[in-house]
Amino acid sequence: METTRQNKIARLLQKELSDIFLLQTKSMHGVLVSVSAVRISPDMSVARAYLSIFPSERADEIIKNINANMKSVRYELGTRVRYQLRIIPELKFFVDDSLDYAEHIDELLKK
Repeated sequence: METTRQNKIARLLQKELSDIFLLQTKSMHGVLVSVSAVRISPDMSVARAYLSIFPSERADEIIKNINANMKSVRYELGTRVRYQLRIIPELKFFVDDSLDYAEHIDELLKK
């Protein structure tokens, strides 16, 4: 069970990360990255962000690129939330493939 503070910080991080990825992916035509959820540890030191990536075929490539540029993403996040948070949590990114899973279930049910 997450506390109210964890939920507030997770929503703040989700909003700011979404803005960062929106600006970064404007130059990449045909690619959309959205932050579907952020889970933060009880001590506020680690944040796990789940990214929904379209097209899903390029998800591994984009996640690898994001993880390679983790420091710059964390720095950008820190400049945006420096007045709300004292310590910027360590970021970990994962692919949220729940939409692909739901689509696969729909295809199986249609047969």
